[in-house]
Amino acid sequence: MTERVSVGDLQVAKSLYEFVVQKAIPGTGVDTQAFWNGFTALIADLAPRNRALLETRDAMQAQIDAWCKAHRGQPLDMSAYKAFLRDIAYLLPEGQSFRITTENVDPEIARVAGPQLVVPVNNARYALNAANARWGSLYDAFYGTDVIPDEGDLKKGQTFNLGRGAAVVQRSVEFLDAVVPLTDGSHADVTEYALASFNDHFGLSAVLADGQTTGLIDPAGFVGYRQRDDRLSNVLLRNHGLHIDIVINPDHPVAQLHPAGIQDIQLEAAVTVIMDCEDSVAAVDAEDKVQVYANWLGLMRGDLAETFYKRGQPVERAEP
Repeated sequence: MTERVSVGDLQVAKSLYEFVVQKAIPGTGVDTQAFWNGFTALIADLAPRNRALLETRDAMQAQIDAWCKAHRGQPLDMSAYKAFLRDIAYLLPEGQSFRITTENVDPEIARVAGPQLVVPVNNARYALNAANARWGSLYDAFYGTDVIPDEGDLKKGQTFNLGRGAAVVQRSVEFLDAVVPLTDGSHADVTEYALASFNDHFGLSAVLADGQTTGLIDPAGFVGYRQRDDRLSNVLLRNHGLHIDIVINPDHPVAQLHPAGIQDIQLEAAVTVIMDCEDSVAAVDAEDKVQVYANWLGLMRGDLAETFYKRGQPVERAEP
């Protein structure tokens, strides 16, 4: 039986009590006794309401079960069934039209139509993967999946396959041509990305292999850059509200596969993440909940880490 600690009128599982007192509260400025007093008051207020709601649900379910048994084997009369559900207040009359507005909502939720991940927070590795998934490597995605056939000269192996790498770069610049196209030519033929000065701002120019200078069809797609040694090291583009970071580093071995020295193309990937605290009712006992809460606390503090083995070697995953 779970060992418990008496806290006022509560009986708290020892593992949960120790987590709250020893790990969750320190550093928050919250007084421990004030926390337990407040928690006790919440339970005293909400537990009877929750119990009443559960009793109502059970009563409705019993009535629905009885109705279905009484009509077993008969064709479903939807009008009669709806009338029954209204009689027991399972269905309520439709109310007047209304409108909901929101304020102070993050753009990632309110405006950006980006992917969202849902992961069980009781699995630290999955939670960390999701927390780090705001940006993803297009090169890695193409190289590591079967988007490019894993066969023949393109087959993955224990070491880097130069031919597969070249195919990755080709597919990647095709992506750029599709979503942030140049006025003339292809991103495959760019030998240098540079800044072009306009009246009141910088724009992006691209020098092609034949010496021609071009730019984006939509100049507004260029939204930022970084420089190193007076040359662009990052070109930040945007398409439909999602960002594309072209990483330029001619000294990197992979960058030799593109004439402009593109080391990688980073895509804004999972814009938001739902950390699922239940995971199909896996977090039921106190020990389960402590694990969930501890992982969430680690994410909030930025110190969650997990070690796992990949190809026989230990790998540590942490927040960036």
